[in-house]
Amino acid sequence: MREKLYRFFMGRNGPDALGQATSFVCVALILINLFVRSYVLYVLELLLMVVWCFRMLSRNLTRRRAENARYLKLRDRVRGAFRRARTRFSERKTHVYKKCPHCRATLRLPRAKGKHTTRCPRCGKEFGVKIR
Repeated sequence: MREKLYRFFMGRNGPDALGQATSFVCVALILINLFVRSYVLYVLELLLMVVWCFRMLSRNLTRRRAENARYLKLRDRVRGAFRRARTRFSERKTHVYKKCPHCRATLRLPRAKGKHTTRCPRCGKEFGVKIR
């Protein structure tokens, strides 16, 4: 019996980051549905469970890996945006962030009141900055 199960799961996709996220969202929807009692949420839960099982048991590894890679790219972009916002908030008393008018790069400058001239490290052009 154990060998049959082992052979069945051989060559399958298995759990990955997208599968973990799908199962987490499904559990969250189940918990929300305990209080809300909505058929729409119930159908959405079932759909997510079917997608999760399909992805785990799929033998089309190249397609599942491409889906997972797209998910990881999107997740990292969102995490990076939150990380940058948290850093900017924690450094708000010591630094100011300004955009280069030529290449639109974000520069981190020390908070020193007055007019200053700075050089963009990306494009190399100088421009004036007024810090209050």
